[in-house]
Amino acid sequence: MIAAVLIPGIPLLAGLAGLLLPPSDGDGRRPAATLGVAGAAAALLVTLGVLLFASKPVELSAHWVNLGDINLTLGISAGNAALYVALAVTAVALAVQVYSVAYLHDDPRYGPYAAQVSLFTGAMLLVVTSGDLIGILIGWEVMGACSYLLIGHDRRLPEAPAAAVKAFLVTRVGDIGFLLGVAFLIVDAGTSELTAVLAQRPHPAALILILAGVAGKSAQFPLHTWLPDAMAGPTPISALIHAATMVAAGVYVVFRLYPLYDRSPAALAVLGVMAAITILLGALSAMAQDDLKRVLAWSTVSQIGYMTGALAVGSPAAALFHLLTHAAFKALLFLAAGAVIHAVGTNSMSRMGGLREHMPVTFWSFVVGLGALAGLPPLAGFWSKENVLTAAAHATEGGETAPVWVGWLVWLAALFAVGITAWYATRLLLRTFFGASRAHGPEGPDWEIGFDDARYAEPAAAHDPPAAMRWPILLLAVPAALLGLAAYAPGFRTALELEGPHLSAAIVLPLVLLAAGAGAAWWLWRAVPGVDPAAALGPARPLFASGFRLDDVQNRLVVRPARALARAVTTVDDKVVDAAVEGTGTATSGLGTAFAYAHRVPLPAAAAAVLAGALLLGAAAVLFGAAA
Repeated sequence: MIAAVLIPGIPLLAGLAGLLLPPSDGDGRRPAATLGVAGAAAALLVTLGVLLFASKPVELSAHWVNLGDINLTLGISAGNAALYVALAVTAVALAVQVYSVAYLHDDPRYGPYAAQVSLFTGAMLLVVTSGDLIGILIGWEVMGACSYLLIGHDRRLPEAPAAAVKAFLVTRVGDIGFLLGVAFLIVDAGTSELTAVLAQRPHPAALILILAGVAGKSAQFPLHTWLPDAMAGPTPISALIHAATMVAAGVYVVFRLYPLYDRSPAALAVLGVMAAITILLGALSAMAQDDLKRVLAWSTVSQIGYMTGALAVGSPAAALFHLLTHAAFKALLFLAAGAVIHAVGTNSMSRMGGLREHMPVTFWSFVVGLGALAGLPPLAGFWSKENVLTAAAHATEGGETAPVWVGWLVWLAALFAVGITAWYATRLLLRTFFGASRAHGPEGPDWEIGFDDARYAEPAAAHDPPAAMRWPILLLAVPAALLGLAAYAPGFRTALELEGPHLSAAIVLPLVLLAAGAGAAWWLWRAVPGVDPAAALGPARPLFASGFRLDDVQNRLVVRPARALARAVTTVDDKVVDAAVEGTGTATSGLGTAFAYAHRVPLPAAAAAVLAGALLLGAAAVLFGAAA
């Protein structure tokens, strides 16, 4: 169906058209808002139509150019799995566009913002539906540019530009590997068409290079450090990046290329180690955060680790299922967090508390979202996380592709993280919505001396968000609660090649860990009223809060040496290269001046010299004549 081309085409065109709109504010924002919302809605409807009415996977391909013996193509490949992901992307993008109308109601740069959101959405949809590596690469790079622009959108925040630059540079490091890996795959296959590429058996190095790009885009260890700082961007953008675009792109690319990874145990082993470290790193770091959005950001790092872990143990279906449920509950959580921040004027949980009665819609939305995040049955996250844990447990018995030790590594990390996730989810709910208000209370652990208390709203003044923000939250709560039941739908299971739900004794241990984690947070909260449960982490809390100081490690091992090298190169350029060039010019100029002076000797001096010479010659002639 030609309509499949419109899935990425509509938001891309809407974004380009939005960038051409003249800058405006007030009522002049309506064209930008209308274009952004209409583009996302149209893409959603087209995706739904193709999903419902296409009798077979959509495959469209066109020759683009030949580079020697390499045939580059452009095309669309949209099977049911791709369409389900596209449906999630467009649904979240539509919710973000509608939500942003109210959330950024006083933003003078709303027009470019809405256009960039459309471009971001279209780029992700291009990655999802592309039938060739060139289309995937184009969408991949456009997403990188859009993330840079959107993270740094709020120029009033001093940390926003630095966060945008960090996100761009860190993901760029991974993208170098990604570009090389894509190039190797294209050269090996002689074409960029995915069908032909997937029929090859590439060298594991090409697949590992692609994993470098996946680590950058999907915020996996060791290139995950940009994602928590990216919270400097507007909250709706956080929802878009964490739920529908950017971090999901890396997981989806591995899913699309999985037949290649299935033939490479070495690449899967690298992916498994990366996933296990990321799962625990993200979960432990989330335990110690005081910033509401940073808790959710670190949880995304951990949850994406579940997806890459499922891929590593040979279950791409479980990875994609968790990607879909995560899109629903993480978008819900970020938009609900935006409602809280909008109401109380701060991200810090140390300045919250007592909001449950004043923001009931937001509270229950958080209950659903955090329950799904923790894997509480029967919410969506329970079913998808159970599939990941089951796949990892099966891999410990001897998988067909991944080494057994990878299965053990992923299973133990994912199992341990269940209890940690339940702990920090419960802590977040208690610190934000229960107890007494701390808006003007004693200083919290992250309290900055000199803050003006007047900027924080009293709980009595806090209220649920306006309709344009409230309805996207309520609608996202539905899939966050019920999407897991799709595991029982034969059509959905067939599209994802997903096994049916495993309601067996194997789920008992994760549920015990979930109850233990949530119960421990609740007990700490009740045992010492008013004290943050994270205080129980003791001296480990600063280490966890800093993400195990990996930013410092990168600063010492990468940033400082790079700056020192840059300074050395600058010194050599100034003192050697520039000095040699300037010295040559100075010497040539001086020599030219001397010669010029010789040609411009004053006439009287020249005449006197000629006369003196003539007299000398005459005297010499007289003397020689007399002697003769």
